Amino acid sequence: MAKRYVFDKESFNFRKVGQSAWSVFWRVVRWVSGAIVLAVFYYVIFSLLFNTDVEKQLSRENSAYRQEYSTLQQKQRLLADVVRHLRSEDDEIYRQIFHSEAPEVDPAGILVAETDSDDDNYASLVLSNRSRLDSVEARTARIESAFQTAFARLSKKDTIPPMCLPVRTLSYVMTGAGIGMKYNPYYKVESRHEGLDIIAPQGEPVYATADGVVYFILRSAKGLGNVVTVDHGNGYMTRYAHLGQVKVSKGQRVKRGEQIAEVGMSGKSFAPHLHYEVRFNGLPLDPVNYFFAALGPEQYAGIAYMAEHTAQSLD
Repeated sequence: MAKRYVFDKESFNFRKVGQSAWSVFWRVVRWVSGAIVLAVFYYVIFSLLFNTDVEKQLSRENSAYRQEYSTLQQKQRLLADVVRHLRSEDDEIYRQIFHSEAPEVDPAGILVAETDSDDDNYASLVLSNRSRLDSVEARTARIESAFQTAFARLSKKDTIPPMCLPVRTLSYVMTGAGIGMKYNPYYKVESRHEGLDIIAPQGEPVYATADGVVYFILRSAKGLGNVVTVDHGNGYMTRYAHLGQVKVSKGQRVKRGEQIAEVGMSGKSFAPHLHYEVRFNGLPLDPVNYFFAALGPEQYAGIAYMAEHTAQSLD
């Protein structure tokens, strides 16, 4: 610190002037404050103009997370559509096979605590969760009741639907046109297709898909060709068409999995295949819906897709 001197007029000489501790203190405070302000200023300027390696890495990670979040949102919307479609298919299976509505349940979010509740308001949280638990118990009871009804119906031997495969093995490459409006290869127009085309070589065994009685046999070179119809009771019937050799006779009782015929191409058949139908009280149902218990999830999904999107039938 520089020393201060003043000129003494009486002695005609310079003398040193002392400083108080208070003035020295405030001078130090001013210097320190100025240094801090200047350091903060330079830091702000540096942080605005330059990024450290860590900040650059965090920026890249945030950008990647934003892109991933956008992708996840798209996947979430796609999954939501798939879930809605599967729920619709599940409802249809319940209606056709169990003759009852599928149980409704929302497994996601039912026990999630309300995020807008006051954290200190424990009474509100307790009442909210108690209400949600009551809702879960009520839904669980309805699901249990629905399953008991379904199992009670299935426990009766004569009410088991035709849920086996009509051929020994079935894959999506063997799947032709399913039920619905399909392009007829002979008339070159769309017509109602009331069964499922299963592509198989001639002579492949055809099996009864449930216990029943042979209700009708037709041998013909026209239309559906050789046909076997089996009555399974409680309104269920299955029909097997374009057969080759028939192994059963009218009125014969057959067991599930018993061979009743062979695959052929009798009648108006574009290629060797089995035309398989499931009917309930005379109304044609989608046979694919009855394969879910005999196939794995991937096999079932592939067969359902092929049956739905194959536009041309083989008969």
